[in-house]
Amino acid sequence: MNRVAQASGPSRTVLVVEDDASISMGLEMNLSAEGYRVLVAPDGESGLAMAREGGVDLAIIDVMLPRLNGFELLRTLRAERHKLPIIMLSARGAEMDKVMGLELGAEDYITKPFGLAELLARVKAVLRRDSIARGDDGVPMVTADLEISSARREVRRGGRPVELTATEFDVLFCLVSAGGRVLSREQIQAMVWGPTHHGTPRTVDNFILQLRTKLEENPAAPRHIVTVRGVGYRFVS
Repeated sequence: MNRVAQASGPSRTVLVVEDDASISMGLEMNLSAEGYRVLVAPDGESGLAMAREGGVDLAIIDVMLPRLNGFELLRTLRAERHKLPIIMLSARGAEMDKVMGLELGAEDYITKPFGLAELLARVKAVLRRDSIARGDDGVPMVTADLEISSARREVRRGGRPVELTATEFDVLFCLVSAGGRVLSREQIQAMVWGPTHHGTPRTVDNFILQLRTKLEENPAAPRHIVTVRGVGYRFVS
């Protein structure tokens, strides 16, 4: 049975898709204590249905789920162009599993067993980035071929919309907001994923590669998202 826990007052909504009752109950209790409205689904199919209904600000999805596993759920949501921020949760700590989750469009990947304080910090970091983006003054940044609006979280290339995942947009917005300054991989990680994130520089490199593929006329010779060797990346408008 799906459950809903709601704290008093206005709150952001977090969907937890987890078949381990003890883990989902612990997440539900602690997220509710932090002021979040919590939806809980015990399997992938019910989690997909709840995500499709809308009204969810962030989803925490276990990889090993019955009826529809976490990767399949993530792939389906992204194929349907849902931009819901997603944190994957799994006992599988292999690097390729993490890379697969991120490449499918997840914002973060946490390996069990995990510290509750760390998970809550990552949830706050993802939601904080969303709030910052929505608080933009609405004036898009325009280059010769790109239009980037953080208020609408939209990107157009040559007048046509470009589909970006939530994290891809956050990485792009991070670079654009730097005003041409060079940002190191560590700075990008801290700004996008939060200071407690334990990812590697390869995580940032993967997202840069994905952005170049979608935004650059020639990804092998990028004009906008350029590498400053030995330092990091910067956005050239």
